[in-house]
Amino acid sequence: MEIAVRGKAQVRVFEDLEALSRAAADIFLALSRASISATKKFTVALSGGATPRRLYSLLGSAPYHKDVDWKKIHVFWVDERAVPRDHPESNFKLVFDAWLSKIPIPETNLHRIRGEDGPEKAAREYEVDLRNFFGGQRTPVFDLIILGIGEDGHTDSLFPGSSALAETARLTLPVYAERPKTGRVTLTLPVLNNASHILFLVSGRAKADIVAKVLEEGKANGRYPAGLLNPSRGSIEWLVDKDAAEKLSLP
Repeated sequence: MEIAVRGKAQVRVFEDLEALSRAAADIFLALSRASISATKKFTVALSGGATPRRLYSLLGSAPYHKDVDWKKIHVFWVDERAVPRDHPESNFKLVFDAWLSKIPIPETNLHRIRGEDGPEKAAREYEVDLRNFFGGQRTPVFDLIILGIGEDGHTDSLFPGSSALAETARLTLPVYAERPKTGRVTLTLPVLNNASHILFLVSGRAKADIVAKVLEEGKANGRYPAGLLNPSRGSIEWLVDKDAAEKLSLP
């Protein structure tokens, strides 16, 4: 494993997706234990996609699933498509099938985005849930947010050129992306940047160009939403496999 620092971000490079996922599982366990010890709860917001699926499978299997007090874990999502919870494209379904269905976590601890209600209504409902859980008008402080990156530099459902990138007051927004054309709900940058810990998981040679651009250029030109992640209070860590890191300038 190689380690580099890019601004606030620590970058760790792994041999493959399996090694990356096991490191992410270890980070999840360590952060959850520390948070539960300090505050009696642990809050995490999750991404969909192929790369984190292996992490979720690990957390739902031995030995990881026995090492957490699941009743004190509260699970949120960073984004969701405007589809029902059992739809093949649902981020909730991906996480539930791989992980949450295999652990003794209370249903009330799963803070799902109700995509079937449509982007506008689902975004409003999710913002109410966030404000109720985290307390009033203040911006939520997640203990951990897990993110990925698209080949165009998007993260969450924040796409290049989107007006959502300029949002400073709302916690959630409806998004109508051209590709794919399904409406979505997304957390906003103020929420992401208020997290205690942000963890990017990236694998595959197809991501090598964008990983190098985001990490080498930083937020200099603001072209890439993933490059706008700059936590105000917390830390940010990129776990990248060697294929996704092949164009990085490492020490």
